[in-house]
Amino acid sequence: MFVFFTISFVLVAYAVFIKFVYYRHSQLWPHALNKISTPLYTVGNSRFCPAQERSGALFPNSEDENPRETRALIVTAHPDDECMFFAPTVLRLVESRAAVCLLCLSTGNYNNQGLQRKKELLDSCAVLGIPANHVSIIDDKELPDDPAVQWSTALISSLILKHIQNYAISLVLTFDGRGVSGHANHIAIYKTLSHLASAGRIHEGCQIFSLHSISIIRKYLSILELPVSWLLPSDFCCIIGREDYKRAKKAMLCHRSQLLWFRRLYILFSRYMFVNTFQAITAETKNVKIY
Repeated sequence: MFVFFTISFVLVAYAVFIKFVYYRHSQLWPHALNKISTPLYTVGNSRFCPAQERSGALFPNSEDENPRETRALIVTAHPDDECMFFAPTVLRLVESRAAVCLLCLSTGNYNNQGLQRKKELLDSCAVLGIPANHVSIIDDKELPDDPAVQWSTALISSLILKHIQNYAISLVLTFDGRGVSGHANHIAIYKTLSHLASAGRIHEGCQIFSLHSISIIRKYLSILELPVSWLLPSDFCCIIGREDYKRAKKAMLCHRSQLLWFRRLYILFSRYMFVNTFQAITAETKNVKIY
């Protein structure tokens, strides 16, 4: 009987802690968003405000927009990365009226399904709240969906810098050095952004964050992992609740060509469907070659 009450007490206490995490996150989120929102950018020796310098194609009503709004760029390697790994972040930013755009560096043509996967990506982004004209999908032979091919760092650099400069991006979010799933294409993006940061090629007003890769045990604890993510240090954290999880799940289901049995289990058990934690990318990359 004592064991039963002890287990019950622990479970109830853990459930209360999870609710506390949601409560505290909702309180701290505006402060966190304000902290990563930087209104001024540096380009060469001149400074400009995003309200005055940005692409009319991506932000057609730019003259009426708030110059202090967050302008986020999610950089992924394949269609489905945006919801499989970054859904909590995208949903939280969109709900906060941030301008979110996506740069996907391949069509996911590993099994000759590139055309289908491009359509699935646009459907997924529509569910997440990213308009089609905020989505850039790169189809380049130097960036194939293939972990055995080393992606061109020079090409990735030019694509990312073009987006940052043209659209006055203040926040870039991508994978970390382990790529979450260990995929070589994910890691190539991190190495490129780390190189750009260490070389001083990222504008002063643009911050870069990499998504934490965690152990496989934590990865599949679903919502039970929230307190762990909350207690461990991170530079930026995004958490979503039940309703937003339903949207993240719906976005995942848009990728019909990828819905193998283990992906369905991923939807049910992955903590990345509920929480994203990020680390700021610092200038510490060594021996990064430009190909």
